[in-house]
Amino acid sequence: MDFSMLEAVKVEIDEGIAWVTMNRPDKRNAMSPQMHNEMIEVLRYLATAPEAKLLVLTGAGNSWSAGQDIKQFFRDLDDKPAEKYNMLLASHEWRWNQLSRFPKPTIAMVNGYCFGAAFTPLVACDFAIAADDAPFGLSEINWGILPAGLVSKVMLDSVSYRNAKFYALTGRPFDGRKAAEMGLIDFSVPAESLREETKKLAQELLAKNPQTYRSIKEALNHLRGMSADQANDYLKAKEAEMRFMDREQGRAQGMKQFLDDKTYRPGLGHYKRDAE
Repeated sequence: MDFSMLEAVKVEIDEGIAWVTMNRPDKRNAMSPQMHNEMIEVLRYLATAPEAKLLVLTGAGNSWSAGQDIKQFFRDLDDKPAEKYNMLLASHEWRWNQLSRFPKPTIAMVNGYCFGAAFTPLVACDFAIAADDAPFGLSEINWGILPAGLVSKVMLDSVSYRNAKFYALTGRPFDGRKAAEMGLIDFSVPAESLREETKKLAQELLAKNPQTYRSIKEALNHLRGMSADQANDYLKAKEAEMRFMDREQGRAQGMKQFLDDKTYRPGLGHYKRDAE
């Protein structure tokens, strides 16, 4: 894929990490129809690109994303129902369908403003790290619109019911520290350390067995809506599938390192991935 042809998205691949940047800094990376379409193509390519083993989603300038572009996504399309319908599909496709099911590790690196519709890709990523002072908020109530596009749903899934209602109904902003305290993100760090800490986490994840990682991710995505009996049956089948699909034979490696070589101890030592 020729990344140089993109305008609203920027992609750099370095040491197996695909740094995918929402690239409309003059608009605080508000999501435009063009960004939605470009992001679909980028994620479709990176999902199977061998040079990209992990994805980091971030924003250009001092923002992650201010949400949907109010003018381009709403006002300009209000009298164009066909175009609006297609853009709703495109928006949902990459922000949730592609990101939540992405077959490789994903990290949201929130470097600044994260508002409204940006909450969906934030939660869709496996991990989220933010700058301590990154502003977050659900300001839809002030625009006379709903926190839709799964925003309300992912907020309720990530934080307490009280916190979700408070911030959705007041529109008050909060920072990265509060986002971490509520569980919306994993942790926050000083802005100057954000890229370094993100890369550190990325390198840790790249050392994991990729098929095992993918299988656990898929399992966690599906288990919450299951009964205990359904979950038990599903996990048995998932385990068999994982062992069949794992070309690196991570289970055999782990057993050998733990039982025979005595080189791996959970919580004390490190599993060494013997990749092909």
